[in-house]
Amino acid sequence: MSGGQSGLPRLLAAAETAAPADAIDVIAEDLRRRFNAAKVSFLIVDLTGKAVARLSTAAAASEREAERIPLFGSVYEEVIRTQRLHQEATSHGHRVIVPVTNRGDAIGLLEVLLPADPGEAVLDAVGEAAHALAYIVIANGRFTDLYAWGKRSRPPTLAAEIQYQLLPPSLSCEAAQFTLSGNLEPSEDLSGDTFDYTQDRDTLHVSVTDPMGHDIDAALAATVLVGALRGARRAGADLAEQAHRADQALIDHGRGHATGQLLRINLHTGRARLVNAGHPWPLRMREGAVEAITCEVDHPFGLSELTPHPYRVQDLDLRPGDRLLMFTDGMLERHGEKVDLAALVERTRNLHPRETTLALTSAVRDAANGRLEDDATAVCLDWHGPQETQRHVGSGADTQQASAARTKDQS
Repeated sequence: MSGGQSGLPRLLAAAETAAPADAIDVIAEDLRRRFNAAKVSFLIVDLTGKAVARLSTAAAASEREAERIPLFGSVYEEVIRTQRLHQEATSHGHRVIVPVTNRGDAIGLLEVLLPADPGEAVLDAVGEAAHALAYIVIANGRFTDLYAWGKRSRPPTLAAEIQYQLLPPSLSCEAAQFTLSGNLEPSEDLSGDTFDYTQDRDTLHVSVTDPMGHDIDAALAATVLVGALRGARRAGADLAEQAHRADQALIDHGRGHATGQLLRINLHTGRARLVNAGHPWPLRMREGAVEAITCEVDHPFGLSELTPHPYRVQDLDLRPGDRLLMFTDGMLERHGEKVDLAALVERTRNLHPRETTLALTSAVRDAANGRLEDDATAVCLDWHGPQETQRHVGSGADTQQASAARTKDQS
């Protein structure tokens, strides 16, 4: 077998020519042809973050059938967690599993069964195929429900269906200055919680919101709230004005009230500013110690008619190496009060924010024996430093370079 020159341009061109739902089969066919691969599978991580669905062939996908595999204790979990290639000799050939990841968003895995022990050139080619596959899935997800279906262990409620459209397209993001990830429980039965983020040339914007109520009413309130915040942000409004417009939108449309937290970080200076609208205090871990940031708390969005004073924009002390955790009250109240959140943040300090938020929300769900009475949402931000002085310090965050690294595990 020979790796040859980079096939990335050819793969992307072929995927663009294929139907959106068949684009992943372009990768499979290429690996079969070039390296005589016996089996090629794409395994997509589902909404819970605790299982993968094997999308092997167009036929299986069209029939809405896929093998669903729990991640806990599996080699798939190890590859997703470490973002490192796994290879092993089996009785049927040489098995290679590569992460399919884009900017920290662990989309899934590419699994290939090769006839013999591959050399470095072949491993490079499989890694390149996985890299291309990440872009193929992201691009074609706009045109087909295949990948959205693959992420679902069971159909979500109508409220959850609405709310997933409000979330950012990726729940994780890695950049030079920061690594960020969020997670929500219960994944198929959301009823209000949302988070959002975006990065422009100068600024990182993050929000966490929690409308009152449950089910469809909360989802509709979240729609108004997130729409107002995004509209204000995209119009260039500052934090105080964003908060004001969100508050007024809930009042104008009779959607009750919502707590929320708006964060804005200057990527050049590192200056962080915060608005807290009746929301739980965030936690900050600095040099291994976790403490609450006891900021001033203003009235929730939608209540300015009762407490008419402007939202305060506060400075937030954020330094390179800090880990910041923002969350909704479902992480603290009812079953959440059984979980020592600060201790769990300390124990997960060496994990990527993607793994940390999953561990935190899973702990709350486990405390409720899988039956949460309120949404539990967590957003974890590792701040590496401003653009001019950015440096990676002890956050445990992996990067795309780490994703490309390899470890050989023999079994």
